[in-house]
Amino acid sequence: MKHWHIDQLNWDGFDPAHVDPDVVAIVKAAAVVERNGVDYAVYLNRVFADDEAFQAAADNWAIEEVQHGDALGRWAMLADPAWDYPAAFERYRSSYHIDLNATASVRGSRTGELIARCMVETGTSSFYSALADATEEPLLKAICKQIAADEYRHFKLFYDHMHRYLKRERLGPWTRARIAIGRVTESEDDELASAFYTTNESPSVPYDRRRCIAGYMSRALRAYRQKHIDRVTGMILKTIGFRPHGRVHAIASKIVYALIRQRQKSMAKVAMAAGV
Repeated sequence: MKHWHIDQLNWDGFDPAHVDPDVVAIVKAAAVVERNGVDYAVYLNRVFADDEAFQAAADNWAIEEVQHGDALGRWAMLADPAWDYPAAFERYRSSYHIDLNATASVRGSRTGELIARCMVETGTSSFYSALADATEEPLLKAICKQIAADEYRHFKLFYDHMHRYLKRERLGPWTRARIAIGRVTESEDDELASAFYTTNESPSVPYDRRRCIAGYMSRALRAYRQKHIDRVTGMILKTIGFRPHGRVHAIASKIVYALIRQRQKSMAKVAMAAGV
């Protein structure tokens, strides 16, 4: 069951005076990615074809993901009345696809698939927490807080199922770390780049992944602060089997935050040169 409903939000509280165009751009992209959760549920149902409990959980997860996309899309249409969320989503779906015919995880095992899902939820939970803290627009702040809470629950959902499969597949910490880091590095693949392109650029402009991911990341990474990275690092360490707190966490968190700041600056240079 949904933990909240889109109509419960105070849509009359939207304040155009606090709309940041750069935030609008990344919210548009996030909206179509979230809305595409149904396709991922189809993929997960095929990978876990004989696990009815997980399939039911994945289907409910997809319902919440769709609501995330619809809430963000509705907000973006308030922020930019000329933007058409349903049309943008259809354009996104026509340009970016996942393999819906797969019968085995691209991660090599079901445990690996669940580790990858944990990484996705770690990223989204931290992103919406960061965006909620960064924006001064009250409606978007409320939306992001609700989504961030959902994404943290989704992390726990996949984490719990991961431990169920670990009992039979027995992936060690370093194998889990390799899968986790591999999924984190995929954040700059075509999924987000294509989302930024199809929601922010004209179809007459040729798609260029490097330009589009720079347009997205230069804006999105700007919202992060050390406290958000502290949480990210703890969730990653927990997933791969290390203590989520302590000296290792403290050191790793500071390194990750420094890398995030450096990456944001390099992406901003690329975006500026490309005019996005």
